[in-house]
Amino acid sequence: MIRGSVNRIHVVAGILIDTSGRVLISERVDDGPFHGLWEFPGGKIRKSEAARVALARELVEEIGVELVASEFFLELQHDYPDRKVSIEFHLVSQWRNEPAGLEGQALRWVKTDKLEAEQLLPADLPVVEALKAL
Repeated sequence: MIRGSVNRIHVVAGILIDTSGRVLISERVDDGPFHGLWEFPGGKIRKSEAARVALARELVEEIGVELVASEFFLELQHDYPDRKVSIEFHLVSQWRNEPAGLEGQALRWVKTDKLEAEQLLPADLPVVEALKAL
């Protein structure tokens, strides 16, 4: 690694869409710079872990849902001042269990056309336009 360079973090996020067309977002509760902002649930992909496997694991750990059906939606890269992320987004159309904030985070169901009004993480903002195009 070159001194001063930042490794890219690989992340997967699930876009849960209910039968009313609402999308689930989750509040960030860590004590980092993005505390209080909202995001699509998910997390880091472990070394040698497939994205869908990571998504299933993260959804169980974070919100207690078991992934049943999902499809790849889009991938984007975002550079923050202190880190670079590559995020793979999946549309989640079927799951088991009712989502709950297992890590103390609030959850909110939001209509796609109202997502712009939410305080989403900067890396998640391009997803809003893509969702409106569905």
